[in-house]
Amino acid sequence: MSSRPPKRQRKKDAAAARREAMREMMERQRRRRRIINLSVISALILGGVAIAAVATLGGKEERKALTTSKPKASPSTAPTPAPIACDAPLPEAAGTKKEEYTAAEDQKLNKARIYVWRLETSCGLIDIELDVARAPKTANSIVFLARKGFFDGLTFHRLAKGFVIQGGDPKGDGTGGAGYKVTEAPPKTLKYTEGLVAMAKGGQEAAGTSSSQFFVVTGPGGAGLTPDYALVGKVTAGLDIAKRIEGFAKGGPPGDPGAEQPTAKVYINKSTVVEKAPAASVSPGASGRSPSPRVSPSATRTPSATRR
Repeated sequence: MSSRPPKRQRKKDAAAARREAMREMMERQRRRRRIINLSVISALILGGVAIAAVATLGGKEERKALTTSKPKASPSTAPTPAPIACDAPLPEAAGTKKEEYTAAEDQKLNKARIYVWRLETSCGLIDIELDVARAPKTANSIVFLARKGFFDGLTFHRLAKGFVIQGGDPKGDGTGGAGYKVTEAPPKTLKYTEGLVAMAKGGQEAAGTSSSQFFVVTGPGGAGLTPDYALVGKVTAGLDIAKRIEGFAKGGPPGDPGAEQPTAKVYINKSTVVEKAPAASVSPGASGRSPSPRVSPSATRTPSATRR
């Protein structure tokens, strides 16, 4: 008897084998597609990370470039402070903003009394006896500003050799003032001799116009001035200090605008007014009537408040 299965069975077995082969083939294809898909996804993920990394690095590099491409500011070097004359310390009031006023209040000065305007400068004391009798309005203004502390911390901004030292400007450049003006023409016979103190004014202003800028005559050049500058008074002590201050002038040839610039800061540390009883007799020097030396008519320099 034959061992071969019936024909029908053989067909069934062959069909089952084909189905199994097909199933295995399809399974292999599915596994292959899955592997391919995973590879693609992995590649995409890795590619995205790489792109992100490149983009991030690029952004950093770009920001860095923007930052470093700016021109570097050169290190700011603080200006060297100007030396102070006579090795003096910086006064407490230096650099303080000064108040401006509309007018000088009445100080009720007594013409029978003596008023000494005392300037404590970087180089020493200068005492100026105010000429209340001949210049009451100007004296009142000086006393008002001194009592307000206006002159404290200001400088002598103009030093002209053989001529004057000039101060009282809150701006320190010859253009400032107290906010108001006083007009009091000086005596027509006034001579601006050494030690005389007067007020500076603008070139176009009326004779005797003043605000806060004043000058002390320190040399023969003052005698060439015409009587246009309001009288303040006379130095009674410290003329040697005024001349020492003048020594800090830069100097230079005639017409040099920098010749009258100070080489060191000369401060008015403090300004006060001392009231005294009159002495038994008054010397000619205190009245400002001392004779003046003769000078060449070419001495035409002028103390100017505005240098217009």
